[in-house]
Amino acid sequence: MKLFIDTWGWYALYAEDEPSHQRAKELWKAAHSQIYTTDYVLDELITLVFTKGHFTEARKFVLNLLKSIEQGYTTLESITPERFEKAWQMHLKYEDKPKISFTDFTSFVVMQELQISDVLTDDKHFVQINLGFQRRP
Repeated sequence: MKLFIDTWGWYALYAEDEPSHQRAKELWKAAHSQIYTTDYVLDELITLVFTKGHFTEARKFVLNLLKSIEQGYTTLESITPERFEKAWQMHLKYEDKPKISFTDFTSFVVMQELQISDVLTDDKHFVQINLGFQRRP
């Protein structure tokens, strides 16, 4: 199973007190080496873990995630100018949904391109515009 991990999903893996922590870990393990995320998601995540956690724990988590990318267990997709433009056009198309973040739109574009339907997130926006995504857990 290909699994896209959104900011919330990474945070659920990081925060042991998060109610979905254990289920997130199970999904992460089941998707072994078929895990995808983006540089925009990592930007949000790094800010989040360093503001919510202890510096040492946050640094360790981020370094382990970067090592996972370096070793090929997690695929880091970049938001290229072409992907940015597609996300921008999608954002304009869904003008009735102003609360969906631009980062989410970039994730939607990547997931569509890579034909990924499963996403580790609690974010309802991934199913709100009916692109066929399945929220996990």
